[in-house]
Amino acid sequence: MASDLLNSQLAFLAGGGAATDLILARDWTGHAMGPPETWPDDFRVALSLVLNSPESMILAWGPELHFFFNETYFPLLGPRLPWAMGTRFDEVWADALEQAKPIIDDALAGRTQRFVDLPWKLDTDRGEANTFWSFSYSRVLNAKGKVAGLFIFTNETTARVLADAALRESQQQLSLALDELRALNVTLEQRVIERTAERDRMWDVSPDLLAVMADDETIMRVNPAWARILGYSDARLIGRSVMAFVHDDDVAAARDAMAQSLSGRTPRVEVRMRHADGHFEWVAWVGAARSGEVFAVGRQITQQKAAQEALRQTEEQLRQAQKLEAIGQLTGSVAHDFNNLLTVIRGSIDLLRRAEFPAERRQRQIDAIADAADRAAKLTAQLLAFARRQPLTPEIVDVGASLLSLTDMIATLCGPGIALAIHLPDQPCHAHVDRSQLDTAVVNMAVNARDAMAGRGELTIRVWSEEAQGGEQICIAIADSGEGIPPERLEQIFEPFFTTKKLGAGTGLGLSQVFGFARQSGGNVTVRSEPGQGATFTLILPKVHGLPMPHTASGGERSKQRAECCVLVVEDNVEVGQFAVEALRTLGCRTVVAVNAAAAMEELKAGVERFDLVFSDVMMPGQSGIDFAHEIARLYPQLRILLTSGYSQIIADEGSHGFALLRKPYTLTELAQQIDHLYCSGG
Repeated sequence: MASDLLNSQLAFLAGGGAATDLILARDWTGHAMGPPETWPDDFRVALSLVLNSPESMILAWGPELHFFFNETYFPLLGPRLPWAMGTRFDEVWADALEQAKPIIDDALAGRTQRFVDLPWKLDTDRGEANTFWSFSYSRVLNAKGKVAGLFIFTNETTARVLADAALRESQQQLSLALDELRALNVTLEQRVIERTAERDRMWDVSPDLLAVMADDETIMRVNPAWARILGYSDARLIGRSVMAFVHDDDVAAARDAMAQSLSGRTPRVEVRMRHADGHFEWVAWVGAARSGEVFAVGRQITQQKAAQEALRQTEEQLRQAQKLEAIGQLTGSVAHDFNNLLTVIRGSIDLLRRAEFPAERRQRQIDAIADAADRAAKLTAQLLAFARRQPLTPEIVDVGASLLSLTDMIATLCGPGIALAIHLPDQPCHAHVDRSQLDTAVVNMAVNARDAMAGRGELTIRVWSEEAQGGEQICIAIADSGEGIPPERLEQIFEPFFTTKKLGAGTGLGLSQVFGFARQSGGNVTVRSEPGQGATFTLILPKVHGLPMPHTASGGERSKQRAECCVLVVEDNVEVGQFAVEALRTLGCRTVVAVNAAAAMEELKAGVERFDLVFSDVMMPGQSGIDFAHEIARLYPQLRILLTSGYSQIIADEGSHGFALLRKPYTLTELAQQIDHLYCSGG
């Protein structure tokens, strides 16, 4: 997510952790501040500072003081946490507003205030409790010097205040004892005995671990809870370093807390303590130092930790269940569409096999088989595109020129009821993309816009280039004048098989193809829509500097040249290999077949001069087609190489490594074009 944010309009939310998740999860529709993409720059800068701070911070913004906070502030909110982000301050802290309002008014008036150890009764993650806090309130001015909001820095001091109070109480008790000593000297011994007995009773009956340690970490005194919780007698503890009983991975944190205590602070640290029988118990420690000694109180939290881990595992299981549900939906949709296509193919073949089937109807069934196969290939390509696994053959493309060549097709698809307007830049905009996939993505977005307008309206296509954080980029925006997309649907529109069309009117893969193509090409696709005001889809691609390669059409005379071409076919699938051989022979080529790279290399070693071109699958047992092609290029640089693949992880991740690539399933015409380009024209 972090890398996605850095390349979006929401980059200012990067680094906010769970607090950023709360902001992204909230529905900002109808909110006074609007969606995060529209938030003012002053607020973005201030919010970024708060989100990335390790200290507990609040930012209340705007006239109504909408409440924003960072992840460190979470424990203070308790039950308010799920809904507090972006809510008005007076709603979040309604139960403390009477106490807070005078402070807020002073801060907004420019009278910055700081409160140390302020008592506050609030509902936190520990339940309703009397706590103590240090606050600083200051106003935030915008670029024009106007009050834009309120900044609050907060730090809980409950532990220190309580420790100080306990210390003061001890001091008061000591003072009273001295007074009593002066007044009642005769009863001094008895009173000392009583006080000592009282403290000893508290020490003995405490359910928490109590310890007094020297500044060199040596244990000087422990209470009986050590035996009950960790199984140690006093004799096994006194005189030893406390670190000897801390888990090795937690020693650094324990030593840091010890150092903080000796410097006058009251740190809290959670460490694993070794039990006498060898297992470990989680203990949360709070320490305070005086006169070179550290008094530490430790509470056993093993069960609490176990509950947290159980919750984490439950949440992970839920996520896995959701993934399985999504896979099930995807599998069911694919199976449904493919079974429909296979029904057409299987049924048509059965009809063609019948001797009495009329000849005049055979061509109709052959066309039905071809059409079903094309639709199956398109469905597979769309699925691979969405998964960013589509084999691409990128080249430098003039995006404006490519779009201009689609004008007639888009106009025909839209029909006479839609006014089409295309705005292209004055200068060429070049991108390194797969030309056919770019055309498919534009057509898919145009068809989606047409359907959103029910065949009547205005369709505007605009192309421009701009500077972005990651470099120059090309934007292709397609805007319609339809009814728009409801906010609750915006997050679903790029999901595979999601469609609002009636049954049979679409597969729901058009926009998912656009999404996958954009991401696999190093770009992105965004959508902006408001109900009743249409929608604008923008395909964003990295801009490159270079010139497109000229495309030359195959001439009819090249069929004569093919008769001189001998092709080494490398294919491990017998049926696909047989089809490749028949297709090449139909085109006039001579063929030799090898079932894998090793067998093909033996053929080459036996007489490489026999062959003009190697036609190899990419995914084969043993050596892959990519590695095989590199070896051929090294050993026999005069040989042309043509790779073919329906899917390959290497091709999807790294491209074709500069070799010509023919995507499966391919037609006889597509194969002829590749042969003509590589052999007949010397490509």
